[in-house]
Amino acid sequence: MSKPIRKAVLPVAGLGTRVLPATKSIPKELLPVVDQPAIQYVVDEAFEAGVEHIVFVTGRNKSSIEDYFDQAFELETTLEKKGKTAVLEAVRRATPRAGATSFVRQQAPLGLGHAVWCARDIIGHEPFAVLLPDVIVDAKPSCLAQMTEAYERVGGGNIIAVNEVPHEEVDKYGVIDPRGAAEDGAIRMQGMVEKPKPADAPSNLSITGRYILQPEIFRLLADQGAGAGGEIQLTDAMARLMQDQPFHAVQFTGDTYDCGSKIGYFTAFLGLALKNGEIGKEARAVAKSLLED
Repeated sequence: MSKPIRKAVLPVAGLGTRVLPATKSIPKELLPVVDQPAIQYVVDEAFEAGVEHIVFVTGRNKSSIEDYFDQAFELETTLEKKGKTAVLEAVRRATPRAGATSFVRQQAPLGLGHAVWCARDIIGHEPFAVLLPDVIVDAKPSCLAQMTEAYERVGGGNIIAVNEVPHEEVDKYGVIDPRGAAEDGAIRMQGMVEKPKPADAPSNLSITGRYILQPEIFRLLADQGAGAGGEIQLTDAMARLMQDQPFHAVQFTGDTYDCGSKIGYFTAFLGLALKNGEIGKEARAVAKSLLED
């Protein structure tokens, strides 16, 4: 029987250079997407999937993320006195229960693999999830919930979320190299290829920023050499782990928004605004009006 996924790692130490100057003084993870910061969507996804504890891997000038997930007594008291109960409830829902979060510091920008390795002592020897905060996935059930269901069906191992992209655009993504067809909603993997030419691509299933990994990945990350960009890459350690453990890809249902670029952030804001139950109708009318001008 596979061990449950109780913990998740959110690497939030990045500088957000692709959306500067907006992120000069505000962490990219706290940029608002409609009525809440981008990272709130990712945290909600993790908790919905049954995660009990989230480890945030932070860097310099990211203390406001820790403040955001703390209880704001003055704000809550003021809202309560003014009778703004709906807003007060929304603020309180955004606060994780006591003890459900940890914050560790990545002291140098050595790559995603190094950021995940920094969480090793809190994760311990159990499987865990990694959710990249740049990526918002709007899905019901959540993307990670769909992954954990597949994880249980295949009996554990490692799971990667994938999206189908146009074959002629695979050179923009990392894609999986499948080993046969899908079984029980999961595709056995035999490799990963970063930004292949369309003629050479083993598939058109791009790797999304969601992973379920076994703790043996930490041993490999400890001695993983620098890869692309001179950084310690998580995918390099995953490729090594794939030699000893099964990896499956899960093609989830839902809409993916990559907030890591300016156009991606705009797309996320517009897409989620149009779906918002409170302002969706007005947002659609505004968008239509602007397009007609």
